[in-house]
Amino acid sequence: MLKNVKIENFRGFRSFELQQLGRLNLLVGANNSGKTSVLEAIQLLCSHNNLEPLRDVMINRGEYFDNKRTDRQELDIRHLFYNHKIEPGSQFSVSGMNGTEKDEIVALVGVRPINQRFDPPIDTDVQLTFHDDGFVFDFTIEWIYGNKREHWESPLSDDGGLLEEYLPRPRSIGISKRNETKTQFVTSSALTPERMIELFDQIVLTPEEKLVQESLQAIEPKIERIAPISSEKYRRAESRAGFVVLLSDSEQRVPIGSMGDGLWRMLGLALATAGSANGVLFVDEIDTGLHFSAMSDMWKLIWETAKRLNVQVFATTHSSDCWMSLASIADQEGIPEDGITIQRIEQGKETSIAFSEREIVIAAQRGIEVR
Repeated sequence: MLKNVKIENFRGFRSFELQQLGRLNLLVGANNSGKTSVLEAIQLLCSHNNLEPLRDVMINRGEYFDNKRTDRQELDIRHLFYNHKIEPGSQFSVSGMNGTEKDEIVALVGVRPINQRFDPPIDTDVQLTFHDDGFVFDFTIEWIYGNKREHWESPLSDDGGLLEEYLPRPRSIGISKRNETKTQFVTSSALTPERMIELFDQIVLTPEEKLVQESLQAIEPKIERIAPISSEKYRRAESRAGFVVLLSDSEQRVPIGSMGDGLWRMLGLALATAGSANGVLFVDEIDTGLHFSAMSDMWKLIWETAKRLNVQVFATTHSSDCWMSLASIADQEGIPEDGITIQRIEQGKETSIAFSEREIVIAAQRGIEVR
């Protein structure tokens, strides 16, 4: 479990540090303070050699372009760097203490002779960016996990773009499966039906399936059962589709999409938490779609599941109701000192302001604003 995280030259942060992290960490702060960027940086650190989450983040942010000369989509990596600028020597890093070991990821823009071999090999259709005579821009990432080091590199196109197919997949550069960390990222617009069905399939006939059902009953007590629909059209849907529920006062199965946004959000949170066992869960704007009366149940679900399945949680919110409802969980007996924190992020500050469980409870009782 990460105890602190340091971010350097990543997106809007020249240098920033989170300290005194716990199992459940709620990030608060004004708009454009960088809360989502912090989630992305930590996910990048925890995803080890798998850069698919980075690709997904950049696609969701619109940080890509179509190269008309090659008719291929390229990721615009300059937006990963501080002030959206890259040149030879540009570098960003994310590091953290995981137990007694330091984990780190370092990304660097460099130059190399065009005749020097890349791995993967250079695609001859790609127009490369030349620096001076006979040199090409390249993008290098190095992972450091304790005493393990892994290295990956790729050329950049003449527009500074990175081809998606060059991104490494899990285990493609040598880190074994047992050393991978599971991560789940729930955006403010929730998981896709396809991803939620995949996660549900993993918990069928396990104690976590009952947990998911109980989480939905916190919002709608009449729900007796929930089940996915296997049809491919529902898996590929972009809307709230792919699941049906059985209600105690009806013999008909009811599409979950007709039950409201809050139920869909709670289902996604429950599935994502269960799917992050022995890993890390990231949730952007965690209170989206939830009425304030359901937030205590939401926090109870996440906290109890995170403890049982060894999940570290990072979430963001703008809502006062959201952080104040967390106080009811922080006030419970038996919460360890490093269990729950609120981390306030302020523009221009190089460290977060950390609130412990006791400070969260006192702030809620006295009406002190922590956002």
